[in-house]
Amino acid sequence: MNKPEFDSVLGRVPSGLFILTAGSGERATGMLTSWVMQAGFEPPMVTVAVKLGRYVEEWLGRGEPFVLNMVGDNNLELLKHFGKGFEPDEPAFEGLNVKHCPRAVPILADCLGYLECEPVSHLNSGDHCIFLAKVVRGALQEDAMPTVHIRKSGSHY
Repeated sequence: MNKPEFDSVLGRVPSGLFILTAGSGERATGMLTSWVMQAGFEPPMVTVAVKLGRYVEEWLGRGEPFVLNMVGDNNLELLKHFGKGFEPDEPAFEGLNVKHCPRAVPILADCLGYLECEPVSHLNSGDHCIFLAKVVRGALQEDAMPTVHIRKSGSHY
């Protein structure tokens, strides 16, 4: 398959790396995500892209709250842990230091910082769903640099 001429430029659009956590109790899970962007000041809003067909996409589509846990340069072990993905019934937080937001969604205690979010809208964008979410709480847990992700290709992760 021939890649379009702009593929290498699109891949170099920088993004942060986050662990999106959702659900609560035995149903809680986490997934690696990189397409996150601030989308408003008042109220504070963010967007996040989730691949169509992932079970978390269904949860967010119903308006379930989630947490964006920012990965810092010093906690790359979180990328390894969440990079493989988890099945719906598979425990995602074994061996990790976890606390919970007021709505019981897991927060990774060892991440750089976190944003507690509530989806307000979404739209499909080809093979992903873009969620617009209101930030209701959050905190910087460590004053360090976030991990910035740059891909070589704009046609795959």
